[in-house]
Amino acid sequence: MKGSFLSLALALAAPSQAYLRFGCATLSVQRLDPLVEPGVVPSAHLHQIVGGNGFNATMDPKTDVSQRATCTTCTFNEDFSNYWTAVLYFKARNGTYKRVPQYPNALLGNIKGGMTIYYIQESFNSNGNQKITAFKPGFRMTVGSPQSKDGSNPGLRYTCLQDVMTRFPETADFPKQPCKAGIMAIHHFPACWDGKNLDSPNHQDHMYNTNKGAFTPAGPCPASHPVRMPQVAYETMWDTTPFNDKSLWPADGSQPFVWSYEDSVGYGTHGDYLFGWKGDALQRAMDSKSLLSNGITTQSVDQANKCTIKSTVNEDIDGWLTSLPGRHMDM
Repeated sequence: MKGSFLSLALALAAPSQAYLRFGCATLSVQRLDPLVEPGVVPSAHLHQIVGGNGFNATMDPKTDVSQRATCTTCTFNEDFSNYWTAVLYFKARNGTYKRVPQYPNALLGNIKGGMTIYYIQESFNSNGNQKITAFKPGFRMTVGSPQSKDGSNPGLRYTCLQDVMTRFPETADFPKQPCKAGIMAIHHFPACWDGKNLDSPNHQDHMYNTNKGAFTPAGPCPASHPVRMPQVAYETMWDTTPFNDKSLWPADGSQPFVWSYEDSVGYGTHGDYLFGWKGDALQRAMDSKSLLSNGITTQSVDQANKCTIKSTVNEDIDGWLTSLPGRHMDM
């Protein structure tokens, strides 16, 4: 028994030296997108947002997000960044929609929905020997696209959860059968920066993707994007279990879940990131062998859960809906 405990302790200790992994409670669920549709109220489709309460429809890149936010839903209370993705809905056989609830990842306590955020240096098991340069104030990026017609990006994946600890296999599209513990959506961002631009017109060209899928070590950065930055990743746990009754699924047996922009395959999954760590907190983390030292402070789950913002879009997003929020405008 003593040997088994020691093996478990070592297995848990090794990854804890290699990355930041923390929870961020839900800040808001509404149709705002200050990266792709700045200033547009409401945006085209619904998003679930976590992080600092400085989030709004127009976020000037010249403004340091960490200076305008007063609280954050994230574990690290020096992280006022914002992280967001689309929202998952169940589409019933009768054509109506119901928002799928979120639940906290393993080891995160009673956090309110939200996501798990990662900042990786190399992989779970190694800090690597490269200099990792933290993002700068004003930095922003996206990964994936609602218009994507294939699953070629290995960093955008789904896991059909058998329990909260399930991690494999990963698929490029939605699971086709009911999942015992829900569906985990995974977003890995690129980690090579051109060293010049805090953003680009499509929010992606200033970065280069060397991701190989899962949490495997990223490939080397190319000369065009030579600066190695943290590998940011999201995990969102969607509780699809209330909808596992296949009599409610489409008559042809096809899977019934759709993203809030009406994607029923899942290839169009995408995520948005807006940097907002305070001062040099993230750089200190990346320079630290333990990644949890150098005075980076945390807050309680209760404090994280209390941080929120008011919705600027007044619409029903939780009832049984005849159309997805905003999608009737496209018809």
